[in-house]
Amino acid sequence: MQQIIEAEKISNIAFGFIASKALFVALHCNIFTKLSKKSMSAKDLAIDIDVPVNGISTICTALTSIGLLQRKNDKYSNSKGAEDFLVKGAPNDFGDYLRLQIDRQMYGFMEQLEGVITNNIKPNYIDSYAKWMSNEKEAKLYSESQHAGSVGPSKSLARIIDFTKINHLLDVAGGTGGFAIGLCKVNPNLHITIIDFPNVIKLGYEKVKEAGLSDRISFIAANALDYDWPTNVDAVMMSYLFNGVPEESIPELVKKAYSVINPGGLFIIHDFMVNNDRSGPPLAALWQLQHLAFTPTAKSITNKWVTDILESSGFINIQIKPLISGMTKLLWANKPNKSNEI
Repeated sequence: MQQIIEAEKISNIAFGFIASKALFVALHCNIFTKLSKKSMSAKDLAIDIDVPVNGISTICTALTSIGLLQRKNDKYSNSKGAEDFLVKGAPNDFGDYLRLQIDRQMYGFMEQLEGVITNNIKPNYIDSYAKWMSNEKEAKLYSESQHAGSVGPSKSLARIIDFTKINHLLDVAGGTGGFAIGLCKVNPNLHITIIDFPNVIKLGYEKVKEAGLSDRISFIAANALDYDWPTNVDAVMMSYLFNGVPEESIPELVKKAYSVINPGGLFIIHDFMVNNDRSGPPLAALWQLQHLAFTPTAKSITNKWVTDILESSGFINIQIKPLISGMTKLLWANKPNKSNEI
């Protein structure tokens, strides 16, 4: 019996790519949005979407089997999770993040993972965000989806950290302002400067203008790794940056942050971090593996590894909490006041 259980576990992992592809296709076809707060048969759903009914019937069966849809009296409806997170316009919707960034971009990059692990990769592999973001089309697709995926976490971040005494925050590799917009909406004192690639901030200007925050969120078009950052800021934030740069760049980023933050100021890190014993969590570990596919010298970071670097750079009062459950950690620390520096 145990052997059967283990075999089933391995099969579930091996065929997980089919389940994820079913999710992506359903998002591209707007299946979850069509089924929002109503039930439909496969035939009616196929007519509404204008696709063959056999395909809709098969994919709805698969989605039901993995818990994203429910079926009753030959009609399909959304599960609670699908209704909350996969319906366009829902408060917690991150469907665009999944269908655009994960499906359209990340899935393809995973084909080169074997070459990265075995150090046998093609000469034209994607080896940095800088090269990737120099492509305007790819930068826009990535940025749109990343923005959609940042709305929810920004609300959680604003609840965990007190920004009321922070007037100027430097958001390093802050993308199109997904986090910045969320933080500024609940902290009227806050002004944020974002550094990111030119093709990224093109979209950022639009997002910030739509939010009515152009007077409080500004952009610098540059590669944050080799640009002279603004100085005398009250806080520096780096979200999803450590896993996207070479390992040797991380200590330098931390030292640079220390040098520009005012005494007593705050350093905020949000990223995928695995447990110190490297037992998981699975989502964080898998995301780190995905980043390795196009940044071969990236580091699988742990809580302790990041904490040690911060302490060696002079930061104090280090705190850490989960931000996205089972996936990301939020770590923050202070630069000592002059009275602490003896």
